[in-house]
Amino acid sequence: MPLIINRNQVLDVFAEAALNKWVIPAFGTENLTTTEAILAATLDYSRKVNKPDIPVMIAITSQYSHRQQSANYTHTQRWDIGLKLFQADLEVLTSKESPFGKLRVMTLLDHAQWDSDEELFKWDLRKFSMIMYDASTLPYEANIESTKRFVEKYRDIIVIEGACDEIVDATGNQASQLTTPESAIKYLEKTGVDFIVANLGTEHRASHVDLKYHSELAREVSENTGTRLVLHGTSSVGQDQIRHLFHDGIAKVNIWTTLERDSSPALLEDMVKNASRIMGRDLTSEFIDSGILGKNIAQANDPSIDYYTTVYRQNIIFKKMKEIVSGYLNLWYK
Repeated sequence: MPLIINRNQVLDVFAEAALNKWVIPAFGTENLTTTEAILAATLDYSRKVNKPDIPVMIAITSQYSHRQQSANYTHTQRWDIGLKLFQADLEVLTSKESPFGKLRVMTLLDHAQWDSDEELFKWDLRKFSMIMYDASTLPYEANIESTKRFVEKYRDIIVIEGACDEIVDATGNQASQLTTPESAIKYLEKTGVDFIVANLGTEHRASHVDLKYHSELAREVSENTGTRLVLHGTSSVGQDQIRHLFHDGIAKVNIWTTLERDSSPALLEDMVKNASRIMGRDLTSEFIDSGILGKNIAQANDPSIDYYTTVYRQNIIFKKMKEIVSGYLNLWYK
């Protein structure tokens, strides 16, 4: 079916998810291979559970300094061109002629920056299902005021998610403070956002080794907010910690890093195993002699177009990403 972008229809999907005790995953993307892997995994899972219109959200960032995914969607490195390509891809992939035409697909404009994304806010935001307005680099009170102004202007046309607390852009051991129930309640009441990103220990911009999802804190916050919490930084913790998120009041989870991080080794392994098919015997021998490759690497094979094209590389990444997405769907769409 066409993309679900109408505000009321998006909220209806979340209401249905709450009834079914689902947590809606928002998978990030910055290229067509990732986008299709998300859709393909969701389609496979929908067939497995005999629910052809299972919902899924696909997210992309714009001027977010941590990762400008829309710019990476195109080699022009133009965020505006990247976003248009992203939207065009999804319009085609969710059309009735597409294999994914029955899925309920939503789009998230993730980490839209209160300052650097001002030009983007002039676009027709109704073309997106949801927006995460990110003023978390501001002090708490300023964050509330900025988010409140945005909500007043756009809430009638799009579902809005906001980041509750000031988040430190950590480069070492510096870490952000966890969200308190008091700060979450105040933020929600003052801003009027539909959903709230709470720092529950998995904040994705922190680089310290003590990342841990605090489920008890999530339940304490959600007792006051309802099932309106959004968890970011999911890739930083194991699935054993996030298996029962719905019962903690989590409505949506953002996932991206694991898709890229955990698919890259699969590509490397296959390319190493097929080195001579990719670059020929002579260059493989040079790599072995220089120590870049080990002596046990097969070097007797002739190069083949099946192994040195973009299609070859993308297929490996695509397959591994599908496995990763499927694992998360299996957690939250029982």
